[in-house]
Amino acid sequence: MNEALFLFLGVATILVALAMKSRFVGFRTQRPGDFAEQGPQFDMRQHLNGPILCEGVIYGPTGRVTSRFVADMVGEWDGNVGTLRERFRYDSGAVQDRCWTLSLGNDGRIKAEAPDLVGTGQGIVEGPTVQMRYKIKLDESAGGHVLTVTDWMYLMENGTIMNRSQFTKFGITVAELVATMRKVPAQTEVMA
Repeated sequence: MNEALFLFLGVATILVALAMKSRFVGFRTQRPGDFAEQGPQFDMRQHLNGPILCEGVIYGPTGRVTSRFVADMVGEWDGNVGTLRERFRYDSGAVQDRCWTLSLGNDGRIKAEAPDLVGTGQGIVEGPTVQMRYKIKLDESAGGHVLTVTDWMYLMENGTIMNRSQFTKFGITVAELVATMRKVPAQTEVMA
């Protein structure tokens, strides 16, 4: 009986420690206000406007790279409403087109819509960062799962944007994306 009780208490302690870690430590615990007074100000209408080259990797649940990609993006803004068209080319040869509609409030809050989102994404611009949270439905060829996404973009001093996204299901991280986004010089064309 004592062995079973000690085993139960040990398992319960580990589960509580893991829950505390995911709640108070790590990527998903950072807040937009943490960056309010830092670095250059992220203006989506400027920094996500025009042609953008994106390069990145996707990590699976074990932390190993599962995919690499290059994406051409084009942002267009009309006041506080923007469209971000994306064409991803994966190392597998697959091509994926996506299109976001972003609405920026005067208070820095963001509403995001895209055909593969479940509902409307929510976000905020704070200092040199953009934080977005949304649910995405994967293509049927990828299982059709609905994942919860925490997405952060960090504006660097030279104008490059570093992007890190975590994808979770039932609170467990199942994938992570790390990418850079850089403005394309005017003479270079993208998304031909």
